[in-house]
Amino acid sequence: MDGNLYALPAPTADAFADFCGGNAGGPHETCVSLAAIPGTEASFVIRDSKPEGVGKELRFTGSELDDFATGWVRTRGLTL
Repeated sequence: MDGNLYALPAPTADAFADFCGGNAGGPHETCVSLAAIPGTEASFVIRDSKPEGVGKELRFTGSELDDFATGWVRTRGLTL
């Protein structure tokens, strides 16, 4: 891999796990979906399930997501 996660193939639709919120617009309309990128040791795709987010995705290494997640938890004052 040349470091460009966007050059790698996307995971299949059934590989995504949904983390859903209030579903104000209907079933699965307020979800964040996450899947591992095939062929990588620890890289991931994140998608938004809202209609405006269809076809858009963000890709991160595991360490980038770990940094984000721990920062988000700390900033929001959340506990696990």
